[in-house]
Parts: sequence; structure tokens; C-alpha cells
Amino acid sequence: MRVWPRALALLLPLALALQAAAAPYPSQPIRWVVPYTPGGITDTVTRMVAQKLQESLGQPMVVENKPGANSIVGADLVAKAPADGYTILTVIAAHAINTTLYAGKLPFDPVKSFTPVSLAATAPLILTANNDFPVRDVKGLIQYARANPGKVTFGSSGIGASAHLTTELLKQAAGIDMLHVPFKGTAPALTALLAGDIQILADVPSSMMAHVRGGKIRALGMFSASRVPGAAEVPTLAEAGGPAVEGSTWVMFLAPAGTPPEVVSRLSGEVQRAISSPEMRERFSSLGMDAVGSNPAEAARFLESEIAKWQGVITKAGVKADP
Repeated sequence: MRVWPRALALLLPLALALQAAAAPYPSQPIRWVVPYTPGGITDTVTRMVAQKLQESLGQPMVVENKPGANSIVGADLVAKAPADGYTILTVIAAHAINTTLYAGKLPFDPVKSFTPVSLAATAPLILTANNDFPVRDVKGLIQYARANPGKVTFGSSGIGASAHLTTELLKQAAGIDMLHVPFKGTAPALTALLAGDIQILADVPSSMMAHVRGGKIRALGMFSASRVPGAAEVPTLAEAGGPAVEGSTWVMFLAPAGTPPEVVSRLSGEVQRAISSPEMRERFSSLGMDAVGSNPAEAARFLESEIAKWQGVITKAGVKADP
């Protein structure tokens, strides 16, 4: 009886699987999930870095936009993906904020379900005002708000957005009362500011500086410890007579929890090399962002600090998720 052909047929799939497992990483395309719509700063940064990694790793980077539920849809998709290094997630400050805002309601754990790869960049927020609003700096805003409690309106790209909570942090630090008017995104909030429907708006410089430089709105201060190279004419909040409040959005790359450490290290190293290039740093600066390119441990510590920071702000302000 001939058994060898049958035995070989049974062993062939196992041999192929072992060969694939032994292949150097990466040996196939990498899926990169962006939990927001195309064209925004999260998508732009991801595609910038993905292009560099595609060149250095020699494999296609397939960027997929999976928006929904304040990034929860895309994050859940990656949390449940195989932990093999072939699925990456891009998150921003909302990921840390969601930990408290949706406590007990998330289908994943924002920390335990993921392995940090690298903090790519940070983008300090800028505080702006409608041209008809009678203040010229942060000191003037605080004086006006104290004289008119609850009458100053500030917009944001949505309840729980970094712009919303950073302005709440300013309110807490300065001891002032302003009325929050949430919008579904930066674009409608900016339209309302230009029209005078709201008086104050914080957002990223890449969305606001063209209007500031065009004289359509007024910059009051930057939520940063020092001036931002891409908008050096704007003083920090402290320089403009306000409290030394810092607030930013940021871009971080995560992999599913359990991804092999050597794979995470390889990805992180390639991200760091890509971001450290003069060309990439210049591109980040043009977006009003500070290039970082951290290692996994540094990214993990940063995420933990952001979760703790925004938990305090959310709890004190009594912010509730948009139903």
C-alpha cells in the first residue's frame, strides 16, 4: 500500500504554515486603520508615515478609513484583529478621552486591548475669537468672562473633543464661566465663529491659522509651553496674560495587544526613523505639529498621562457623552 503521497499531502499545509511563520517580518501587506474620514489631520499624518514605512519595510501599507462613534468603531476593529503585526491603528486624543467619557460602555479596553507603537506627533491647540468680540488677548477674555458670567459662547468640534475639554480646562484654571456650543466637526464650528454665532473657538493651527493670517478671526493664544514654530507669531496662553494651560491633540500608532515585542520594536523603529528625517519634520511643522517619534514605552507613558489628565477635567466639568 502506498502511503507516502497521502502523508506528503497532509504535511504540505503544515510545512507551508511553518515557512510563512519563519518568514522575516513583514512578509505581506499591512492594514492601517484610521478611525476617521479621509482628509483630516489624522488621515494625513497616517498616510505621510505609511508611505515612508512602505518604502522601508518593502510591503504595501493599505490605509482604511473606518469612521464612527468618535473613533470607537475603528478602534474596536483593530482590538479584535490578529496580533501579528499586520494591523495598525491610528488614534488621537479622543482615544484617551473616551476612556472616561464612555467608561463601562466601550467594547474594548483603551489601554489593555492595545500595544503602543509610537507617538508620532502633537499639535497644540490655538485659542481664537470672532473679530467682533471685544477682547484682544487671553487676559482680556478672562476679564470679560468674569464680568459676563455664562454669556461668552465657545464652540468645539463636538462634546468630549480635545478642543472642548481644553477650553473646559482653561475655564477651570481661570475661574470663569463660558457656555459650550458643540458642533459636528471643526468645519461647522469655524463657520459659526466667522459668522459671529459663537465668540470663541479652540482647534488645531492647521485649521485656524489661514483665517488668522487672513484677518478673518483673531488669535488669542496657543495652548503650549512655548511658541509653535509653524505659528510663531501667536503667543502662548501665559504670554497672553492667562494661566499656563496646555492642551493638544496628538497622533499615536497602536497595535493589537499581544503583538510580538520584536514586531512592535521593528515597527516603532521604522516610524522613528521616518519621522526624524528633515523632510518629515518640515511637513509636520507645516501642519502646526511637533514631530515626536517615540518608542513604545514612552508612548505608553504618554497615553496613561493623557487618560489621567482628561479624566480630571471631565469629572470636574461634569461632561457627559453625546447621547
